[in-house]
Amino acid sequence: MKEKLYNIPINDAVNAGQECPFCFIERQIEQDLMDFVLGSGSSYMESDVREKTDKAGFCRAHFKKMFDYGNTLGNAWIMKTHMKYTIEQANKAFERYKPTANGIGAILKKSDSRAANSITEWVNGQEKSCFICAGFTDHYDRYMKTFFEMYEKDSDFRDRLSSSKGFCLPHFSDILDYAGNHIPEKKQQAFVDTFIPLMKSRLEELYGDVSWLIEKFDYRNKDADWKNSKDALQNCMQKLKGGYPADPVYKMKK
Repeated sequence: MKEKLYNIPINDAVNAGQECPFCFIERQIEQDLMDFVLGSGSSYMESDVREKTDKAGFCRAHFKKMFDYGNTLGNAWIMKTHMKYTIEQANKAFERYKPTANGIGAILKKSDSRAANSITEWVNGQEKSCFICAGFTDHYDRYMKTFFEMYEKDSDFRDRLSSSKGFCLPHFSDILDYAGNHIPEKKQQAFVDTFIPLMKSRLEELYGDVSWLIEKFDYRNKDADWKNSKDALQNCMQKLKGGYPADPVYKMKK
């Protein structure tokens, strides 16, 4: 199958030979979005961009990554106008707030029986909103659809996947969800019969790797071969939850 521009990131991810091609793609998209928000292109100085970041805000994880990115001035500009917008919205929620029948004490204790209130509803909405997460979600759906298009049409792509390390469990769950709508029903069992054994085999391999890592701490094995155990911890963590636990902090390119 002739490679198209939008196929390149997926081919690159599979060819990398890592634990999960979608973790590879996720990392690249996130870094691109970080560069867009805070990089040398100074998009944070554009009023239309800051209007979007003001409203969407950022989740806790991406606030941390933005802080680590290293652009203090860029972060400060984003934070200044986002704080201004947040204060306006918070004041509206504060003004609408009425104590519940359970009392303020129940609210502070986060009792399951507490009634919804304006502050809780507003804060919960803020917790679910993040400019970078939303940007990734938009890309993710397109990449999933492209993945299945390539799987259907490209036999070489299928062969490379079948000899890969599979996927992390969260992305594998997504793939199975998408498969129901993107693979013809008559081919779905073959898809499952390919990837579930692959996943089972890789999970067992990783179990063996981390078990041998422990054995290497026994003085009797100090001269024994490490085999594949040196990266066992980060590989197991990625396989179970996704991401790259051993990655260094992503910083602004100067």
